[in-house]
Amino acid sequence: MMINQNEKALRFRALHERPGVFVIPNPWDVGSSRMLAGLGFEALATSSAAAAIAIGRRDGGLTRDQALEQARIIVEATDLPVSADLESGFGDAPEIVAETVRRAAAVGLAGCTIEDTTRDRDRPLYGEALAIERIASAAEVVRGLPFPFQLTARAHNLLFAGASVDDTIRRLQAFERAGADVLFAPGLPDLGAVRALCAAVSKPVNFMVGIKGQSFSVAELAAAGVKRISLATSLYRAAMTGLLDAAREVKESGQFGFLDRSTTTAELIALMRI
Repeated sequence: MMINQNEKALRFRALHERPGVFVIPNPWDVGSSRMLAGLGFEALATSSAAAAIAIGRRDGGLTRDQALEQARIIVEATDLPVSADLESGFGDAPEIVAETVRRAAAVGLAGCTIEDTTRDRDRPLYGEALAIERIASAAEVVRGLPFPFQLTARAHNLLFAGASVDDTIRRLQAFERAGADVLFAPGLPDLGAVRALCAAVSKPVNFMVGIKGQSFSVAELAAAGVKRISLATSLYRAAMTGLLDAAREVKESGQFGFLDRSTTTAELIALMRI
């Protein structure tokens, strides 16, 4: 029997409130969602990059309707709560971000992330005042929902030149005051920075694994104070690496050694419970 949205939302909130850390992996279709559920993960998250690349688009190339439809597919694939990567909310204005969050809740999501990037090379981040207003507008929508919904605010300055961890912390503190439930800063350079961020805020912190040289073990992140660990596009990249390695082996050497390393169809079916 399918679990209703309120139950999923309550379970998702509880994951953020209980002691310890949890991992929230990022599937891109029904099959990957069911495999991750079969492995025992307790929640899922979409990845904007994986969702886009899987249908032949660049990251940032999905419309709001396309992103929400992909999120709906992930929501309906399993009984796990799902949070969606909704990039910058698909518009600059706070009221557009608010509508995006309202529609996200309507497709059955238990949470979403909103980032502060503009995708404008000359002005990659929203000014702090507008960035805060955008999160505040989203938080107002969340407060009006009939079920708990975890709003994650992402500060992306560390992905651009001239950034500092102090600026990241200041921005995330402002997002916390604006009503964000979870705080997130991709690109934290080391565990010291992770510890500093976790100590500087009172809301749960999400750490994104996936950047080479800037990803750490679950135990290390838990000790630093992280509550939630997302995997971004890393699982999709790993899956596509397996495909490329197998295809190249066939094309370049005429061998099929990948068969000895592959999961059987029966094992996949059992894991996905189909």
